[in-house]
Amino acid sequence: MDKEEFSFQVNLQGVIDILSNHIYSSPEVYVRELLQNAADAVGVREKQGEPDFRAETVIEVIAGDLPTLMIADNGVGLDMEEVKTFLSTVGLSSKSASGREEADERESEDFIGRFGIGLLSCFAVSDEIRVITRSAREGASPLEWVGGSDGRCTVRVLENDILPGTRVYLRARAGMEKYFDPDFVLDLARKYGGLLPYPLYFQEGSRAAQVNVETPPWRRSFPGEDERRYALLEYGREAFQTEFFDCIPIFSPQGDVEGAAYILPWSPSPAARPVHRVYLKNMFLKEGDVNILPEWAFFTRLIINSNELRPTASRESLYEDEALLETRRSLGEILRQYLVRLASSSPERLGAFISLHHLSLKALAAQDPEFYRIIIDWLPFETSQGRIAIGEYRKKHKTLQFVSSLDEFRQIAPVAAAQSIPVFNAGYVYDRELLSLLPSAFEDMNIKLIDAEILARNFEDLNDDERRDAARFMKIAIDALEPFHCLAEIKKFLPGELPALYSQDRNFAYMRSLEKSREQSGELWSSILDSFTEPVGRARLCFNFNNPLVKRALGAGDDRFLKKTAELLYVQSLLLGHHPLGSREMELLTEGFSSFLEWGLSAESRHTGS
Repeated sequence: MDKEEFSFQVNLQGVIDILSNHIYSSPEVYVRELLQNAADAVGVREKQGEPDFRAETVIEVIAGDLPTLMIADNGVGLDMEEVKTFLSTVGLSSKSASGREEADERESEDFIGRFGIGLLSCFAVSDEIRVITRSAREGASPLEWVGGSDGRCTVRVLENDILPGTRVYLRARAGMEKYFDPDFVLDLARKYGGLLPYPLYFQEGSRAAQVNVETPPWRRSFPGEDERRYALLEYGREAFQTEFFDCIPIFSPQGDVEGAAYILPWSPSPAARPVHRVYLKNMFLKEGDVNILPEWAFFTRLIINSNELRPTASRESLYEDEALLETRRSLGEILRQYLVRLASSSPERLGAFISLHHLSLKALAAQDPEFYRIIIDWLPFETSQGRIAIGEYRKKHKTLQFVSSLDEFRQIAPVAAAQSIPVFNAGYVYDRELLSLLPSAFEDMNIKLIDAEILARNFEDLNDDERRDAARFMKIAIDALEPFHCLAEIKKFLPGELPALYSQDRNFAYMRSLEKSREQSGELWSSILDSFTEPVGRARLCFNFNNPLVKRALGAGDDRFLKKTAELLYVQSLLLGHHPLGSREMELLTEGFSSFLEWGLSAESRHTGS
């Protein structure tokens, strides 16, 4: 069978509908696309070196039953061949090096847009685009191109001569008048074109104003750093409506980035998406999360302009490529150097910063050994003696003891505090990694992982008389706890308010988790869990001879009462250590309370009867 060749058939009207109504987030971006085309055109003409050329763009709203928007630039313009090629071909851009014979690859980098579809965004608000243009080349004729949303277009040579440049006219489609409201258009011109390096004017009737009057502070000179910092902070306050903690000038060769980073005055959630204000070649790209900073820098907000990063097709985000990756690394290094300077020149300010953003600093320190040595002494950690900075602790101690989970810390912190033993809580994110790095950063430092069982080894033993007093209770307690694979002992320790301390090794913790899973599983899954070999392990309950309740229990004469006391103290210790209760422990808790309630009511009845 002969092979048949044919070309794709494209429904141009359908393509225009997709591009103008679905790629872009809002019809308002038509103003951005028109401003970008104007910026590209004047940029090319500036490079041609005309001595008297002064770039400018005018955006005007013309009143009528349906208002019209006109945007005019005095840029390079288009000739007949370029109009037919670029304005009438979807997807081909005049901003590529192959688009102009005289354009080289370096010149093409001066353009913001590259996709040849930006003008089609205008069909989201208008049924017709009218372009009046004249190329800046000598002898070029003025031209009119008219394109409709149905895909048809015309081009003709005009009789009246005009100056080089381009004017685009859009008449609002019925129902789209709000996008042509003069104040709305003026706000969009300020939003998208506020950083353009040449004058951008707005007109409406007798009203006329320059949109981009203010030069951003990173492009201005100041008498000193204090004046620069004040101007940057004021600029950030107006942009984000926030009084920031501090600001950092941004100048990065990677991505050709300039601008400012702002330190938030509160600690945001790491899961919250940051809001940055990003410009590409001085044209506003997006206000939101553009993934331009390392994840640990979530305490920072940016206002930056890049001359090298690439936008996505919708020009509302950044293209993920090696250039963006390198820029992200560069901006992270600028933030790191800022913290290094604070540590060496302004420790009090660094302390205030750490109190706000210690989680971000811990994330950076865990990734960067050099930064770790600089910042670790300033980082606060939760301990059994309150929050302590590592540097303060290192002045007095050469060994650091820590527990690896929050539940373990909650269990042993009161005991350690009562005995003046500083124990660090490494149960929070990054804390264990940071503490583990101490010996490699400081040769005289050691770290030690401890738990309740290790802590109990330092408890005071009973003397002979005290052991005799406790013997009967301990025999009953040992027998009562044996079914739970828990050893019982009695010692003296602080605080006296704590009646008992429960501890278990990792093997036993694993065994308890298996038992809990069996109880909560169906028959099939329970049988699978039964096939696992239970590891050898142990648990220990240390009764506190210093506790008033335990001392009273030692003198009780009822063996059943002593058994219930030991069982309830066992369950209470599990709860204090945040250990889950199994079904048998729940039975102990229920039966124990019932028994003590029954004894209490019986005693009350006897008292009333007498």
